[in-house]
Amino acid sequence: MRYIRPVSSPLDDDWSTRHSVLTTARRTAALVNALAGDAPDPRAVAEVLRAYGEKGPLELTAGDVDGMREAAALLREVFAADSADAAAHVLNRLLGAHTGQLRLTSHEGAAPWHPHLDHDDDAPWPQWFLASSCMALVVLVWDHQSPPGRVCASDGCRDVFIARGSGPERRYCSRRCATRERVAAHRRRG
Repeated sequence: MRYIRPVSSPLDDDWSTRHSVLTTARRTAALVNALAGDAPDPRAVAEVLRAYGEKGPLELTAGDVDGMREAAALLREVFAADSADAAAHVLNRLLGAHTGQLRLTSHEGAAPWHPHLDHDDDAPWPQWFLASSCMALVVLVWDHQSPPGRVCASDGCRDVFIARGSGPERRYCSRRCATRERVAAHRRRG
């Protein structure tokens, strides 16, 4: 949970930015990380959702978090994929087993038209999380013809991250993990 946007982020004011593919994919990675422990705190999970633009009171139950944790474990497989083919196979399996048909919704005029893969506008949190995450990750695989993210290569870190940006391909979830690995390698040589 190192990369949580502040609640007062500029994303709060721009619906299309809050719901962009890249923001949704980054939210997916943040939730996969937040849900990785044995007993994630529903309040901490709600904070991740708020940090990525979810509005209104977020009352997540232990059951919601358990279901989201199961979805996160499935989504982690996409981040662990070593090729676009492997990521696509995982996503196709998840789409076939866990999502509804692609549809457009405006939440009865409360939002701009946008795509959903969950079964209805009031889908439970776990179903919404898995469906919206699959959609964002599908678009990233489609757009870049590569896996959408990675699992951190640092020993002892299991965090996932979205591997998008300029420059060389990232291997670590954060500068902290990259620095820790460089220092450890330097000490082993020295």
